[in-house]
Amino acid sequence: MAEVVPIGTTALGDRSYLAHDGQTGLVVDPQRDIDRVLALAGAAGVRITHVAETHVHNDYLTGGLALARATGASYLVSGADPVRFGDRTPVADGDIVRVSDALRLRVIATPGHTFSHLSYLLESAGEPAGVFTGGSLLYGATGRPDLLGPDSTRPLARAQYASAHRLAELPDATPVFPTHGFGSFCASGAAGTDSASTIGHQKRVNPALTLTEQAYLDTLLAGLDAWPAYYAHMSPANLAGPAAPDLSPPRPADPESLRRRIEAGEWVVDLRDRVAFAAGHLPGSLCFPLTGSFATYLGWVIPWGTPLTLLGSTPEQVAQAQRDLVRIGIDRPAAAATGGPRDWAGGGPLASLRLATFGDLAAAGRRPVVLDVRRPLEWEERHIDGAIHIHLPELPGRLGEVPPGEVWAHCQSGYRAGVAASLLAAAGRTAVAVDDDFSRAGPAGLPLVPAAA
Repeated sequence: MAEVVPIGTTALGDRSYLAHDGQTGLVVDPQRDIDRVLALAGAAGVRITHVAETHVHNDYLTGGLALARATGASYLVSGADPVRFGDRTPVADGDIVRVSDALRLRVIATPGHTFSHLSYLLESAGEPAGVFTGGSLLYGATGRPDLLGPDSTRPLARAQYASAHRLAELPDATPVFPTHGFGSFCASGAAGTDSASTIGHQKRVNPALTLTEQAYLDTLLAGLDAWPAYYAHMSPANLAGPAAPDLSPPRPADPESLRRRIEAGEWVVDLRDRVAFAAGHLPGSLCFPLTGSFATYLGWVIPWGTPLTLLGSTPEQVAQAQRDLVRIGIDRPAAAATGGPRDWAGGGPLASLRLATFGDLAAAGRRPVVLDVRRPLEWEERHIDGAIHIHLPELPGRLGEVPPGEVWAHCQSGYRAGVAASLLAAAGRTAVAVDDDFSRAGPAGLPLVPAAA
């Protein structure tokens, strides 16, 4: 009997999987920090004999090669992927891989998210036990087809539709185990909130299986929005074969070295929540609270390769930030410091940041500069009349375009507004972070474009 154990990475919106028969197991699409996979297998008394990749990932660095080397497992990778390492077992559509006496995998070509994308049907005692669909058929959505460039988007979108219908030929009771679709920007459209699903359920709710091909394409392509800039670095690194990460503590930073790093243009990132940051922080430091969005937005906004120092309340907070960051290829922070802003400032002055609501903005007597840092589709759907729009990842390079005066930065719920306000403040601007949900902007009396229905 097969058991499939999801290994969630909520910070990136992905899942990996450990499937086993109680003794022998395989891992599908492992994240870079393989220690948690090894611990899970060890606790279950399972020997990992196979590691399988559904595709060359764009949203994280794989731990597949490192895990296969650590365990001696066969590393199953599409034979069409031009990897630059030799220790893999190339697989293709129709291949059968025996994992144990009870378990085997059937390889199914499912192009759409990438051209060489594969799914794996797990069979236990000859019966379907689940299908690992990677970035193909997700819960209520499909993987986005535009990450390989505009020339490939429409062909991949058509392939994605065909692949979903191919998977729909599996028995209705077959469990579906996608990698993306739990918040990942690799998902297209609004993924469902289900924590589990089957082929039969997806046939009833998934647009790829309920719409005509043209309606699916129109809906899919209209819903594509910006994706994190660090994605550009993931595929080349995955083709090269990432090594296991170094999660040892960074070099400690004292107040003098922190000041030098800020003056040199390096990024010093405060991991505390935005309320604590607003109350008092090291001047020049940036607000990236360690929440589920941390790695995505830091990796999206930071100029790639900029030296990074982490400020956390505890060593554990810094360690979690390190773990989140190695998954997207930011391997070694330049330094780190723990404690609080008074420790980091070494007796020097602290900075503060005003937090406000949309009601406060509506009540402002003289309308300040309103900066909307949401994604383009969010802006197009509805925005405050008179606001300027600079998508958050573009802000470091476009600070000079922000009009003079006090700037009120807002997003959809507050996280990105805090980041934006800290970037502005570090550049010497007077900034206010609107720590509020955008749904309250209209009721607060702010005019919206297009006008709320």
